[in-house]
Amino acid sequence: MAVLTSEDKKKIFLEYGGSESNTGSMEAQVAQITHRINHMSEHLKSNKKDHGTRMSLMRLVGRRRRYLRYIAKKDINNYRSLVERLGLRK
Repeated sequence: MAVLTSEDKKKIFLEYGGSESNTGSMEAQVAQITHRINHMSEHLKSNKKDHGTRMSLMRLVGRRRRYLRYIAKKDINNYRSLVERLGLRK
């Protein structure tokens, strides 16, 4: 099963990147990684011994953290709005 279909990717890039073709913006990449992290977390709830997926999840979480740190350094207001829209902080 594919994690993200091309239609899902287009929706994410349109909402967070501004257009369907703006796949390189940090906001769109963070949104895409967040979607994948949520999907992997659901998978791991029912497959507790899947260590390969667990390692991939940790790798994605670290990448998202680095991207968010970069966004916060460049534009703190953009960072705050992105975190709020994605629902990352409680």
